[in-house]
Amino acid sequence: MKSTPTPALVLRAVDFGESDRILHLLLPDAGRVTAIAKGARRSRRRFSGALDLFQYLKVQIDRRRRGAMARLDQAVLLHNFGALRVDPSRFALGCYLLELLDRLAPEGGARADTRRLFGFALASLELISERPVDGCLRTLLELRALDALGLRPEFSRCVRCGRPAVAAGAAALFHVADGGTVCASCTREGDGCLRVHAGTLRALEQGMRFDLSQLHRLG
Repeated sequence: MKSTPTPALVLRAVDFGESDRILHLLLPDAGRVTAIAKGARRSRRRFSGALDLFQYLKVQIDRRRRGAMARLDQAVLLHNFGALRVDPSRFALGCYLLELLDRLAPEGGARADTRRLFGFALASLELISERPVDGCLRTLLELRALDALGLRPEFSRCVRCGRPAVAAGAAALFHVADGGTVCASCTREGDGCLRVHAGTLRALEQGMRFDLSQLHRLG
């Protein structure tokens, strides 16, 4: 089936052969899609330099060939997030985010899920463009990426029994493999849990609630 024009975000671009380019794209209604742009490196007029990292595009993709790689027929640049290209710290964090999405984003999925993930990706690149980059921003985006991918960590209740996991003023046990906190009753010897301060968990929980599209306006 030939697709209608759709927004897309370039996650990865790899030169292929003498003139082609393979793109990993994130689409709001299809998740991650791999497509080949025939002759992209030979003709500047056809794609007008749009096929690079951080590019927000409007694309036309032909996916009619069952079992074969999709073909990128057209791409129009909508926004290039230029601020990420002139600052090393922004560029590094932007690349890290794109690699994370490229490795974990699913191919296909429920439309509500893929649209949420696409919205997160755009809002995150805008945030990196607007705010100073530090460890706190990276941690926030990592958490929100897990949430957008359907892997949200649990910070308040035990992931094994569902009861509150942290007593007031106490430290908490966090089990990475289980994806959340574990109460004392459910902790087993050799679990390898990390001890985390309750205040840290509260801060992480608050970070999950921010509207990323508005956060860049905060001081």
